[in-house]
Amino acid sequence: MQTRITKLFGIEQPIMQGGMHFVGLAELAAAVSNAGGLGTITGLTQRTPELLAREIARCRDMTDKPFCVNLTFLPTFSKPPYPEYIQAIAEGGVRIVETAGRSPEAYMPALKSAGITVIHKCTSVRHALKAESIGCDAVSVDGFECGGHPGEDDIPNMILLPSAADRLSIPFLASGGMADARSLVAALALGADGINMGTRFLATQEAPVHANVKKALLEATETDTRLIMRSLRNTERVLNNSNVAKLIEIEREKGDSLTIDDIHDLVAGVYPKVMVDGDMDAGAWSCGMAVGLIHDIPSCAELIGRIMADAEVLIRQRLGGLIGAADMEPALA
Repeated sequence: MQTRITKLFGIEQPIMQGGMHFVGLAELAAAVSNAGGLGTITGLTQRTPELLAREIARCRDMTDKPFCVNLTFLPTFSKPPYPEYIQAIAEGGVRIVETAGRSPEAYMPALKSAGITVIHKCTSVRHALKAESIGCDAVSVDGFECGGHPGEDDIPNMILLPSAADRLSIPFLASGGMADARSLVAALALGADGINMGTRFLATQEAPVHANVKKALLEATETDTRLIMRSLRNTERVLNNSNVAKLIEIEREKGDSLTIDDIHDLVAGVYPKVMVDGDMDAGAWSCGMAVGLIHDIPSCAELIGRIMADAEVLIRQRLGGLIGAADMEPALA
């Protein structure tokens, strides 16, 4: 299947793996890319630019297909050395970067001078238009269903995606709630050029995480995610667990007086405890509502192959059949 996104990235199928902390390592990125999608290494999981350079080299040993590096621009006082990370990406021969968090505008000259294609993750149409205006080549539009940070507008993809399609000129991916062929076909119908999946790729054989994580995803339903940090305007969708319940209780008790210090131990340093050690109650970790559509742990090749095969059946048979069943009656004025 060819769309503006497959042509832009030089990939076979319009499916991207989103950046995920302590998940987006070389093993997963290479597996997604080898299966025809766009795999992603999560840049800041690597504590230094030198470690990122090594991870890029590891991925190169596993695939000769295009892959991406995610760089999240964090609102912190001691910010990571982003110019050095960008240098490591460029010197590693990576030509696609997914930016997230704050606007990448300050770093666009360095990225573009290195010949890098930039896709920016956005949670609103206004942010997507800003990304387009500063020279981003594409955007990933995150609906309210997504894991991680859905923004503060609470707009689901049935509204957000067609709104983006009406106003954007650059290609865009649908992100949030994407898990199978139905997601892909719906996203294409709503105007997107492909899909960006995070939670679904977490539940694959190649995802380099503890078996407890994959078991938790299989057992969870679409009602098992929670929104935290709303009063801090840093909303995050996470999988419910005992410490998330404790965090929500603290938020309820503190109300508008809540500060990040009140919940620090329940949100900081959680990912290695969950993803590496398998401590599912360590604290808050990102998970999308698409978890309710996860019922198996396939390889990335099996997952992408199934999505594309089922999408073709949906488009050719179900949707085509619906047109035929209508006897091609003219639309009412």
